[in-house]
Amino acid sequence: MKKYMIAFAVAAIAIACSAPETNQEGKEKLGKSYGPVKVDVSKAITVKEMLKDFEGKEGEVEYTFEADISEVCSKAGCWINVDKGNGDMFMVRFKDHFTIPPKTDVGTGAYLHGVAFMDTISVADLQHFAEDAGKSQEEIDMITEAEFELNFTADGITLKK
Repeated sequence: MKKYMIAFAVAAIAIACSAPETNQEGKEKLGKSYGPVKVDVSKAITVKEMLKDFEGKEGEVEYTFEADISEVCSKAGCWINVDKGNGDMFMVRFKDHFTIPPKTDVGTGAYLHGVAFMDTISVADLQHFAEDAGKSQEEIDMITEAEFELNFTADGITLKK
């Protein structure tokens, strides 16, 4: 019987440690919110679902999605990068230049609201983003072509605790 109690205790601890932190009502604990729009986290979909839905669409499409932050602008916290789920990143810029703390940890979970769209990123902007990310001058100088890619402009972000 003692073996079963120990096994149960170990299993319970493992499950508790792997589950998201929740409050007494069973809701996930949320951190600070930034931006002019309050994110309705109940409407959030995964990055994978957003990308699948956006495929082939034109113009701006509004989404609320959940993701882990892969990179934060080290100078001002004015953009983040999010993994598409395959190691490729897309940039999320913040509408009207609101910011999050530049020291926000990579891997921090977040809920974001805004619009996805395809756009050409100029060489100058790509070089600027590389500088903000702390890339070397050599890496910055290697950027010589504009890129047409997925963009996301967030008007609200809520970090997870």
